[in-house]
Order: sequence, then C-alpha cells, then structure tokens
Amino acid sequence: MSTRIAEKSSRRWLLLGVLLTAPFMAQADVTIVNVATPSVHADLGASGAALQLVVGGYLIALAMMLVTGARLGQAFGYRRAFLAGVSLFSLASLACGLAPDPVVLITARALQGAAAGVMFPQALTGIQLHFSGTERMRAISGYALALSAGAVSGQVLGGLLVSADVAGLGWRPVFLVNVPVGAAAVVAGLRYLPADRRGQSRLDLAGVALLSATVLLVVVPLTLGSAAGWPAWAWASLAASLPAAAVFIAAERLVADRGGTPLLDVRLLAVPVVRWSLVALTTATGTYYVLLFTVAQYLQGGLGRSPAQSGLMLVPWVAAFGLAGQLVRRLPASPWLPAGGCLLLATAYAAISGALFAGQRGDLPLALLFAAGGLGLGINFAALTGRMTGAVSARHAPDVSGVSATLTSIGGSVGVAALGSLYLTLARTGTPAAPGAATAAHAFAVTAAALAGLGVLAAAAAYRAARPAVVQDPERAPAPATPAAKVGLSRREASRPAGPVSP
Repeated sequence: MSTRIAEKSSRRWLLLGVLLTAPFMAQADVTIVNVATPSVHADLGASGAALQLVVGGYLIALAMMLVTGARLGQAFGYRRAFLAGVSLFSLASLACGLAPDPVVLITARALQGAAAGVMFPQALTGIQLHFSGTERMRAISGYALALSAGAVSGQVLGGLLVSADVAGLGWRPVFLVNVPVGAAAVVAGLRYLPADRRGQSRLDLAGVALLSATVLLVVVPLTLGSAAGWPAWAWASLAASLPAAAVFIAAERLVADRGGTPLLDVRLLAVPVVRWSLVALTTATGTYYVLLFTVAQYLQGGLGRSPAQSGLMLVPWVAAFGLAGQLVRRLPASPWLPAGGCLLLATAYAAISGALFAGQRGDLPLALLFAAGGLGLGINFAALTGRMTGAVSARHAPDVSGVSATLTSIGGSVGVAALGSLYLTLARTGTPAAPGAATAAHAFAVTAAALAGLGVLAAAAAYRAARPAVVQDPERAPAPATPAAKVGLSRREASRPAGPVSP
C-alpha cells in the first residue's frame, strides 16, 4: 500500500513537470525574439512595422486565446488541450524557423501565440485538479518559477543563439529550439498525464467571439500604438473596448442564468478574494514585464551591455522568485503575507531608484535589489494564487486559470505601453547635465520610482484579498474548510467556513 501511494505521489510530480513546460515555453517566446529582430530585418528585409507584428502578433494572439484555451481544457479535457496546444506550438515554431519572408513569419508567430494560449492555462488547471494543501503551494511555487525563468531564459538564450549563429542559420534557431522541447513534452504528456473524461461542457462560441473582440481592442493599441505615435485609431480602439467588455459580461451572465456553461463565469469576480487577488496579481506582475523591457533598454542601449549580459542580470530575480514559494509554505499564515511581499517589491524598486539618483550604477547592488524584488513578487504570487485557487471548487479551475493569465498579460501590456514609453522618452531627452549613460540611468531611476508606487497599490489590493473574510464558491453555500482553502489565512480565520476546493 505504501509503495503504491509513493508511486502515485511521484507520478503527480512528474505530471507537474510536464505541465510546467507550457508556461515556460510560452513565456520564453515572449522575449526570445526581441534580440533576434535586427537579424530578421537584415535577412528577410522586414520593415519596422513587420518587426512590430513579429513581436506583437504573438502577444495579441496569446492574450486573445488564454480564457478560451482554459475553457477548451474543460470542454475536451486538459490533457487533450495541453497536447494539442504543445503540438501546434511546435509546428508553428518550425514554420517560424523556416519562414522565407516576413508575411509567413508574422502568420506563423500569430499561430504560435494562439497555440500558447491553449497550452498555457492547462498548467494551473492541472495544479488545481491534482494538488491540495501544502502540496498545492509547492506546485504553485514551481509554476511561478517556470513563468519567471521562461521570461529570463528567453532573453539569455535568444542572445546566445543569435550570437553563436548555429550552422549559419542566424536568427532561425530561436524558433527551431522549441521543436525538440515540444516533441519531448508531447511524449511525456502522453505517458504521465491522466486520461480525460469526455463531454464535460460545451464551448460558448458567442462568448469566444465577444471576448476575442474585447481583448483585441485592448491589446492591439497597447502593443502597436506606442511605436506608431499613438494615432487616433489606437485611442478609439481602447475606448471601444469598454462597451465591448460590458456586452461580453452581460452575455456571459445571460448564458449562466439560462443554465448553460459560459466561457467565463463572471460571478466568480464577485467573490472578494478572487477579485482583489486578480487586481493585486495584475498590478504586481505588470511591474515585472515593465522591468524586463526597461532593464534590457537600460543595460544594452544605455550601458552597452550584450543581450546575454542583460538577461543574466535578472537571474537573481528568478532564483528568489522560485524560492519564495518554499518560504510561503513555511511562514506563519497571515493576511499581511501577500501585502508584505508587495511592499518588499516596492521597497526594492524604490532602492533601485534611489541608488541610481545617487549615482550608484554597480552591477552587484543592482543584482541584490533584483533578488529582493523577485522574492517580494514571488511571496505575493504564491500566497495569493494559493488562496485564490483554494477559494473555489475545481469546476472553476478554468475560470481562475484563464482570467488570471489574461489579466496579467494585459497588465504587462499596459505597463510596458505606459512606463516603457516613459523610459524611452526620458532616455531620448534626458537632462542637460545627464548625457549618454547618465541619461539612461536617470530614465531608469524615474521608471523604477513609478514601479515602486505601483507596488504600494498592489500591496493595498493584496491586503484586501487576504484580510479576514468568508471565502466561498459563487454558487454554493459555505462548506468546511480544507487546508488548500486556508492559504494566507490566520489560524483564527482558518477555522471559519470556506468554499469547497478540488480533490
């Protein structure tokens, strides 16, 4: 009996390792192509607009598909959705690597982003279905590490592959490297992911169309508007996204009221812990996307570092982010824990800003402050994700997975559009007494100060999410709490009723 239990436990962790390849690859391909764009321009003669679409087309398709991808996992089984997504992602990566012209490359990148949107949310869904209590916290820690490591690895690996010019292929290996990784993930998935049950729900096609239109209206101007000088169509698109979102929410409520399965159960957003957790996670994680962009600009454009060097500077952030999940499991439960993580994040940004304003530009202090920021973000991410997923039943796993991934993606786009533009504007103009590297340092210092302010706002939302409250599923009466539903609660609060969690 004990041997069978040990084998079952071991198989769950192998299952997790397979699932985490999806967020890792999806995040890596957000950043890996950035360092390859000059080479793409030289080889294919791609225009500036085409290069924007090579980068932005992936992000747009990814954001559009995340919620739909999560629901596809419920409708057809998360194993099938994972395998289909990884397979399509690998084939699209192959098409990118073999692209003979910019049009084919842009098309393949959009297909790659859509495939990433299908495979990505299956990881968090699988975690909620197969892990609970302290094991769920360990699994979420791994999920967080895969996200952060993927983003940084994309920058480092992209720089190394382009610089190495493997077999004279130039930029193409940044895409071709996904093919063997994806093939291995499919083989492992066939072996370790449990078989799906059929017919769990139908796909809300009207919801898919409405949500896709809403996300498109938001993400396209945020992705392409800045480089185009914020033309009128960008502002019109953002304005149109508000009524589009209202129509989507009304349509989803109507589907639920009629007893159907909406693409997104918007009633979930009425649960305070879910609503405030999403606000805190979107705000805090959005600062990280801004950091990825501005660090690359500051170190490469301002200080003349290589892409690989700028990517390696963020390794302490990733390491600390991964460590945070293990710390959360061992720290005393407290509603201040997620907020404390955000405050640590804000303090790290403020210290970076202060050091740069004081003329300190050394690599070691910056690396240490990156580690502090990664630890703070990781504590917030692990505590709130564990609490949020533990607050609702397994039936809502696709909703939590899809909406959290979509909002953090949009939050990152908003952050880069706003604060990335702020950095670039300051780096171009600077101050009369701050030419060259000093101009870049001044721009990064101002941007870091703004990020510190966002960290404080995220802390307020995190505290609202974790303060004493009855947490329950939107459709069920409170039931006895389980360990997974108590993540982030004090011992006194943990004795209160909470909503059912997944088995």
